Amino acid sequence: MPRALICSGGDLSPELSKTVLWRNGIERLTASTFDQARMMSVAGRPDLVLIDRDMPRSVELVGALRPDEATRHASIAVVARGDFQSVEIDLLEAGANAVLRLPAGPDWDDRLMRLITVPVRREARFPVQFRVQALLQDSDTLRATALNVSRNGLLLETRLGALAVGEEVDLEAFLPGDDDPLPAQGQVVRQAGPGQFGVQFLRLGDQARQRIESFVLGAAAA
Repeated sequence: MPRALICSGGDLSPELSKTVLWRNGIERLTASTFDQARMMSVAGRPDLVLIDRDMPRSVELVGALRPDEATRHASIAVVARGDFQSVEIDLLEAGANAVLRLPAGPDWDDRLMRLITVPVRREARFPVQFRVQALLQDSDTLRATALNVSRNGLLLETRLGALAVGEEVDLEAFLPGDDDPLPAQGQVVRQAGPGQFGVQFLRLGDQARQRIESFVLGAAAA
C-alpha cells in the first residue's frame, strides 16, 4: 500500500482531504516537528513526504531526507500557501521534487500519483549531452555525466557550465549498453552539490520512457 508522510506544524487535513491522499488504499502518517519527521521517514519508509513550506526547519528537513540511504527513495513535495517565496528555491535545491500550491487544484491528484509511483532511482554513470534552451542559438553542446536516473529525471554532474534552477535544457543521454541516444527535454529543479544538478523531465517520448523504466527496473530485478 502506498504511504504518505505529511509534515506540518498545523493540520493540513481540511485542505488535503479532497485529494487522492485521503482515498482508500493510501496510508497516511503525520509529523509536526523536524525530529518527528526524521524519525517517521526512516521508520515508516513513506513513498511520498509532503512538507509544509512554513514548517520550521523545512529546508533542513528536505536536505536531511534527500541524501540519506533510508529515505532517498521517497518523493518529496512541498505544500505552499500564498505567493511564491524565495525559500521555495532553497527547498528545490535541497532536493524537493515539486512545490504544490494551496488550495488544492484539479491537477493535484495527477501530480501526487506521479510522485507516489516514481520508480526507484538507479545509480549509474553514463554520458549526457545537453544544451540550455534559452541559449540554443549561441550555445555549444555541453557534456555531462549522469549519476542516477529514474523515469522522472536524472542527476547530472558537469564542470562545463553552471545551471540555474528553473532553466530548461535539451538532453541526449546514452544509457549503458544502449548505442542509441535517448532524447528528452528537462528543467533544472535543484543544485545537489558542486557541479551537480537535478533535472526533471518535462517532455519524454513513450519509447524513451520505456527504455528508462526497463533500465531502472532491470537493476531492481537483479
